[in-house]
Amino acid sequence: MRADMSQIIGDNPVGETDSDHWLSVSDLMSGLMIVFLFIAISMMHFVRIERDSIKEIAMAYRDTQVSLHRDLLAEFGEDLDRWQAEIDEQTLEVRFLNPEMLFDSGRATIRRPFRDVLSNFVPRYMAVILRYRDRIEEVRIEGHTSSDWARGVSVDNAYFNNMGLSQARANEVLRYAYEVTPSDEDRSWMRAAVAAVGFSSARPVIAPDGSEDVYRSRRVAFRVVTDSETQIKRIINDRPGR
Repeated sequence: MRADMSQIIGDNPVGETDSDHWLSVSDLMSGLMIVFLFIAISMMHFVRIERDSIKEIAMAYRDTQVSLHRDLLAEFGEDLDRWQAEIDEQTLEVRFLNPEMLFDSGRATIRRPFRDVLSNFVPRYMAVILRYRDRIEEVRIEGHTSSDWARGVSVDNAYFNNMGLSQARANEVLRYAYEVTPSDEDRSWMRAAVAAVGFSSARPVIAPDGSEDVYRSRRVAFRVVTDSETQIKRIINDRPGR
């Protein structure tokens, strides 16, 4: 009878088979946990490298910004008042803020006083920024207007009329800046890195009371854009999994 039961249930007790089964599952789970742990450690490592790289770029950007602003101020500090210009430390813009010197109302032809200023300013400006050419993405010559236009013109039409005017003015300033740049090498760099952009009334100067400063909004700016944003995007796009 006992021999018959042994043949029915087999030589190994059921409990021993279950134990072996659960031991195999336990080993599998332990192995998976180790794999996931290594993946998590690797991801943390890449995140730390990415964070440190972005931090390094941010510090380099700040150093470039401070250094370039210092050099621009050293070069043009004594000229700003008579040109009615200013240099913004945060945006690295050189802004010319006297619209009566820049252009006639509604026109894109550069007035003689501003041509004289540009003849003096542009070669010196190029000499400064070309020291940083490896860290500069582009230089924008920006045309800005107030929101004003002729009486009876709708807000929409005024915006687009000013868009055309601001772009035409930026183009004329770029053209003249190119003409007064003496070096062929510098002109070659300008063709690759300098752009003319008209903003219409999209970026007005705001007065202390919160209203638009119509007079100061009509301006021309030379703005340096560093390559820090491009480098940060490259780091993000090159990270594993993308």
